[in-house]
Amino acid sequence: MKSILTRWKRRLAVVAASVAALVVVAGSEPVEAAGLLIAEGGFGGVLEIQEHEVDVTINNGVAVTRVTQVFRNTENRQVEALYTFPVPKGASVANFSMWIDGKEMVGEVVEKKRAREIYDSYKRKRRDPGLLEQVDYKRFEMRIFPIAAGAEQKIQIVYYQELAPDHDEAVYVYPLATVTRKGIDARSRTTGKFAMNIEVKSAVPIAAMKSPSHPDAFVVVAHTETYRQASLETTGGSLASDVVLTYRVARPRTGFDLITSRQPGEDGFFMLTLTAGEDLARMDLGMDYVFVLDVSGSMADDGKLLVSKNAIQAFVRELDEKDRFEIMTFSVSARALFGALQPASEDFEAQAETFLGTQQARGGTVLAPAMNAAYRYADPDRPLNVVVLSDGMTEQGERRELMGLIASRPANARVFCIGIGNEVNRPLLEQMADESGGLSAFVSRGDDFQRAAKAFRRKLTRPAAADLVVNIDGVEVFDVEPTRLPNLYHGAPLRIYGRYAGSGDARVALEADVRGQALRRETTLHFPKTDPGNPEIERMWATKRIDGLLKQADRKGTRKPVVDEVIRLAESYSVVTEYTSFLVLENDAEYRRWKIARANRERMARDRKAQAERMEALAEMRRRATVDVGPPAKQVQLAQAPVEPRTPASSGSPQSTANTKPDAVARPQSRDIDFGTGPVGPLFVAAAYWLHRRRRQ
Repeated sequence: MKSILTRWKRRLAVVAASVAALVVVAGSEPVEAAGLLIAEGGFGGVLEIQEHEVDVTINNGVAVTRVTQVFRNTENRQVEALYTFPVPKGASVANFSMWIDGKEMVGEVVEKKRAREIYDSYKRKRRDPGLLEQVDYKRFEMRIFPIAAGAEQKIQIVYYQELAPDHDEAVYVYPLATVTRKGIDARSRTTGKFAMNIEVKSAVPIAAMKSPSHPDAFVVVAHTETYRQASLETTGGSLASDVVLTYRVARPRTGFDLITSRQPGEDGFFMLTLTAGEDLARMDLGMDYVFVLDVSGSMADDGKLLVSKNAIQAFVRELDEKDRFEIMTFSVSARALFGALQPASEDFEAQAETFLGTQQARGGTVLAPAMNAAYRYADPDRPLNVVVLSDGMTEQGERRELMGLIASRPANARVFCIGIGNEVNRPLLEQMADESGGLSAFVSRGDDFQRAAKAFRRKLTRPAAADLVVNIDGVEVFDVEPTRLPNLYHGAPLRIYGRYAGSGDARVALEADVRGQALRRETTLHFPKTDPGNPEIERMWATKRIDGLLKQADRKGTRKPVVDEVIRLAESYSVVTEYTSFLVLENDAEYRRWKIARANRERMARDRKAQAERMEALAEMRRRATVDVGPPAKQVQLAQAPVEPRTPASSGSPQSTANTKPDAVARPQSRDIDFGTGPVGPLFVAAAYWLHRRRRQ
């Protein structure tokens, strides 16, 4: 039963990061792990995981994770299974299927209250429903009923998620080390096969791939410079800790990648990724850092305080001799280590390590006084970086005050939020960072802290592009998310999602501020009339749109005006939210009886077709990669591999794709952009396109 849980959780996490790898150590003893598979409703029961297969395809930073699991009720009575697991950062659950009488039944997204009422009505009749709900900002729950005595149940969940690259490294975390319900001992162990396959395709060459948490568990193969595969398979074992897998791309210059999706006769969708390259000049000046560490009682869970201490020590070791720092702790009150900013010398680093070693997790979480104190360290002649390490579990009534504090920060101060562990208030930490022009990141216990610290330092020593505005002429661009572009940092690519009408080449004019210098550049992008090869970004757009609506509503203090639109988008694009759930019924007649449209079944059929074509193209690349293995082939003609031209670095128009066949492996338009040199060094930011600063608004 607990085994099953963990597997599910893994799946979820996998989707979330999308390039991760799950590790199972055969023969090890069961240990506590994240995720719970328990029996509810008074039926009792023990379930075991028999099979757990995870297939992940990462295509230019967008991951599709398909988790298929078979579990068995070991009791001599029927049970209702409840699986609870944390919500991965940015993950969008795209499908929930159950096998009923040997046939896959694809779920549909329904308004949450109605979905629960329908589920309960079947449960009373002891018939086959399944329900997947988002319980809060950090947790999903999946219910399945009934599971007969000794019976097997097969289920599948599909997640779509964009990776959050750090510098030139994309990081995937599969969060297993979490407790979602206190007081329940979750021991998880597989009894049968566990397999995981991760395929990574990138327009930018992939320089390396590894797992810092489980370096010996995966076989990693480089089929081409832009396609790598990681594979794991074992029988039995423990599922107990986060799995982290990273891959590094080599983009020496600034550039952007554009991916589109468009069905015939409909408006299109796009995802634009803007990446700052190594061409951006490094700033040779000292900075000030105030590390604000959460030592409240919630940080005792899952070793979050220990992870935070290790992270701060790694960050401090990466500081330059020109930098100054302070460490402040908070629970219900704030406490400073030095009382003043001190140079990043060996002596003060040693004092910091000793201070951190004495910290214990106790008390409530009140962040506002610590933020006020941190702002008092501002020096008008130096940048101030306030780095908050917390799980964000602050008092509900304090959150509006925190947003006010962010707005009133000193002009030269930015706030960076680092979420610790898997049980974190991601929306709060992300909003705090976004509102201040900073960044948010999330650290797993299995990650390489030194790697994370180096990447963090690189972001801050290169100028950020602020006040980004993009005007587009040639096609109509609308419903863009985010509605306000954040700052662009070196090592933190910016992704923009939107809709477009019309087709053809469009002129994109970018305006930005880099270290006080106003810059304007133009380039051209092509928006195709049809492109069926990347349907995943349609759901990604809907997820970002929903998230944007809710954040805007939260700033105003009420969600009531946007709830109906959130539900409409969620049902149309099959997205689980706080207001909608996935519901699986036993046959098509039951969906008709409840007047539930089969929107997700149709969308999944289209998505699966595109994904099958993509996998076929990748399989052909694997076959060609082994052509020189063994003796020469006789009378065997290999199929032509997909050509992967890169548009030359240039400020001219990209190659027109109006009359070309859509690429099955979802090749984006990808170019380096040379902005020349100037008083701030080569500008990187050439890419983004923003809508006509929300021409639709």
